[in-house]
Amino acid sequence: MTGPREGSDDTAAGRPAAAGGSGPRGGGRRLSRPAPDRREFLGTALGAAVVTAGAAAGCGPAGRGSVPATTASARATPPPVEEMMSWIEQVVARGVRRPGYAADAWTEGFVAQKFRDFGLVDVHTEPVAVTRWEPSRYALTATPAGAPARALECFPLPHAAPATGLEAQLASFDAARPGGVAGRAALVDARPLALPPAVPAGLGSAPKDLSRRVYDPDGTFAGETQVLPLAGTSDAVTDPAAQAGAVAFIGCLVGYPGGGHRYYFPYSGRSTALPGVWIGEDDGRWLRDQLARGPVRIRLDVATATAPARSDNVVGDLPGPPGDDELVLVGSHHDGPWASAVEDGSGIAMVLAQARYWSRVPAADRPHRMRFILQGGHFFGGAGLVDYVAKHSAELAKVVVEVHLEHAARDIAASGGRLTATGRCVPRWFFTSRIPELESTVYDALVAERLGRSMLLAPDAFGPMPLSDGALYYPAGVPIVQFLSAPWYLFDEADTVDKVDQDSLLPITRAVIRILGATRTMTAAGLRAARVAGPPPSGSPS
Repeated sequence: MTGPREGSDDTAAGRPAAAGGSGPRGGGRRLSRPAPDRREFLGTALGAAVVTAGAAAGCGPAGRGSVPATTASARATPPPVEEMMSWIEQVVARGVRRPGYAADAWTEGFVAQKFRDFGLVDVHTEPVAVTRWEPSRYALTATPAGAPARALECFPLPHAAPATGLEAQLASFDAARPGGVAGRAALVDARPLALPPAVPAGLGSAPKDLSRRVYDPDGTFAGETQVLPLAGTSDAVTDPAAQAGAVAFIGCLVGYPGGGHRYYFPYSGRSTALPGVWIGEDDGRWLRDQLARGPVRIRLDVATATAPARSDNVVGDLPGPPGDDELVLVGSHHDGPWASAVEDGSGIAMVLAQARYWSRVPAADRPHRMRFILQGGHFFGGAGLVDYVAKHSAELAKVVVEVHLEHAARDIAASGGRLTATGRCVPRWFFTSRIPELESTVYDALVAERLGRSMLLAPDAFGPMPLSDGALYYPAGVPIVQFLSAPWYLFDEADTVDKVDQDSLLPITRAVIRILGATRTMTAAGLRAARVAGPPPSGSPS
């Protein structure tokens, strides 16, 4: 089957004047140090906790907290849900928002203009070099011996090598006997990781006592299994087949809710020598049935276009109390793999909500100086994060806390061939530095706002650093509170506006206001000195 042009719904609108910045598209620089592969540690971290999907529990009233957030100014209130959803809808309406796409450039301008409208100062963009990748045509055909050819639906692995009329015998990949795919196209099963929801709260350097790490007052986690969006424990999904001498990668998404195949993973931005595509479970099952009967020959065509591009970091500041030169950062990323409402239209909205709220609080009542950042290039190996942390390394010692906000997500399950909402939110992760005062502040905010189905995770729960777009702030020694949820559809075009958990938007916003407000009595040096002894952040200067 020939796929559509991915940019067809991404209008020709260029970078608006509001986006700021300077230089032509493709300017800026790309650091030689690539973003670390944070997912390669998942298999070890989860261990025996990784299980197959099970029955889901019901959900209580989490996300509808009635306790008002403590505010520094009676005049400041968070924006209503309707306004936050309108921001998400405007961004999603522009189309596919991959790094370098016109929709993402428009979004940068949209965010910058909102920052200006709210009264932020020094609003500017910092250019980050990326590679724009667009698949224009892709097709996979399988011909069993003595049977007619069959076209299979597929989607290319991002930045994988193109293929023109590649023909090869198909072979199932077996990790115990990898040589069986040498010189052939490797059919590789890729099963999304799944685990009981509360397991991550006890991983890494977290204490084993979960009493103030898991907040699930209605017991909704009992008997539930969360399916994660990661089909494997590493971004390098093609490596085993390539090292075994395969000529192509045919990845079958086994146990993927909804049975889809339009899956934007991996997104490291690294090109691979091996061409590859994703297929759905039904087509994979058919291929295996045919292989059991005899040889199967495939033909693979993948045409893509790549070009140097930019995906800017958008930055805006608010002054703090007189004489306070310390800083809090509030961030997320603005690009996404598709039009992507949850990933990360919801993150954009949550950062804008904080910017609007604190802009209405007098400077003397703000906790510290405040900086709001929407990073670019997340779907190019976290390029915006890597660039920002490197360029601003000298000021990171003055950062009291970095708060990252990603993915207010509704839980969606497959039933009877259809995707349906379960009535719950996806489990909420709050990666929080192992600093007792900060952990208590976060947990108390979750309770105050009735944010059930939430948990505090150690920053090293899944490896040396969090799985978030803000991961590198942690090894840089910055105290962090990073919110993220991980629905299975995060990298799928199924991430549409109806997947945003509207009930979470205001409670999360109020909880973050509480957390940021509490840092008024905290200092950057004090928090670092109070960090609990244990495995230090990898590469931390402190």
